[in-house]
Amino acid sequence: MRRMLIATVNHTTGVLNRFSGILTRRQVNIESISVGRSEVKGNARITIVIDVDDLDEAEQVTKQLNRMIDVIKVQDITDEPHMEREVALVKLSAPPERRSEIFSMIEPFRTNVIDVASRSITVQITGTSDKIDAFVEVISPYGIKQIARTGATGLTRGN
Repeated sequence: MRRMLIATVNHTTGVLNRFSGILTRRQVNIESISVGRSEVKGNARITIVIDVDDLDEAEQVTKQLNRMIDVIKVQDITDEPHMEREVALVKLSAPPERRSEIFSMIEPFRTNVIDVASRSITVQITGTSDKIDAFVEVISPYGIKQIARTGATGLTRGN
């Protein structure tokens, strides 16, 4: 069961290590972690996507994370209206004779071409993890040279 948790934490040394340590001790599979500064100076926001067996396990993890000293608040936003995005950079094999075909395949995904070389192109795609997975599946036959994904980040909608 995939769950998305967002946490506001004090931006201190070792907080991410302690945060992920709790998940490791509970043997929770971490699909992605995204960390960055928040709107409040001295705070950071962690977005973590975990794979748990059931809702009860997700609640227990959330409660345990909320008890950490540097944690201000942890919230499971999976069932709330929320926005979720991931960024991927994908370098494709793109010999000149296949470029127009490749461009027609990537256009529906609203990608941005960020680098063009003699035998490759690099594109940036933003969206849900499912959208990026679909993009990778469509362009795989053309030859993926490299791929880098950020992992999901998200916020609740509305107030």
